[in-house]
Amino acid sequence: MNEPNKIPVHIAVIMDGNGRWARLRGKERYEGHLAGMDALRETVKNAADYGVKYLTVYAFSTENWGRPQQEVDALMDLMCKGVEMETPQLMEQGVRVLVIGDRSRFSDKVRAALDRIEEQTGRGERMTLALALNYSSRSELTAAARILARRVAAGEIAAAEITEQTIAETLFTSAMPDPDLVIRTSGECRLSNFMLWQASYSELYFTETLWPDFGKEEFLKAMEAYAARDRRYGLVK
Repeated sequence: MNEPNKIPVHIAVIMDGNGRWARLRGKERYEGHLAGMDALRETVKNAADYGVKYLTVYAFSTENWGRPQQEVDALMDLMCKGVEMETPQLMEQGVRVLVIGDRSRFSDKVRAALDRIEEQTGRGERMTLALALNYSSRSELTAAARILARRVAAGEIAAAEITEQTIAETLFTSAMPDPDLVIRTSGECRLSNFMLWQASYSELYFTETLWPDFGKEEFLKAMEAYAARDRRYGLVK
């Protein structure tokens, strides 16, 4: 684990299992999300301590708007409070926060909170924490296609000039490298509309552990599994 080439530059996490964690303990779903915040705080610290440069977490998908309104409202409230509470610690750790996704559906209060944490942590150079909020890969790719179509119609580029690199530069994640490792908790083995383009050659790691229980031991298991992989990108050694 001490070999630099065995440390993923970019880890992406599908934080799944908050609701099940709460239900198994006879708690409200909101309490599961609170416990999930603790797991996120620890994962940010662990990733930064082990030299990971980018950590992206799937915090709120476009499909999550279909959840009960009470839960959505609670998540929005938790998001605002969490941003305010965590900002000083993130600044101290040298962690820069980047929000990816469509912010247009969020309230003014939520958008203002997200703007503040991006601005206040903007000088962090140790690690970038990307929060995927109101994000889905299909909507991201659709938005990118529309942007490129407008550029072609305006004569800025020719259709034949659109390459994989052009598309990558038009996505929400244009400022980051593709993830080396994608982790999903709670035993589900799918990407659920998360970083479908970017994860084309990512190593995938699935664990039965529910997200609130994803501590340092589980984080190290994922890192060790990644270190044991032989990444060939479709080539032959």
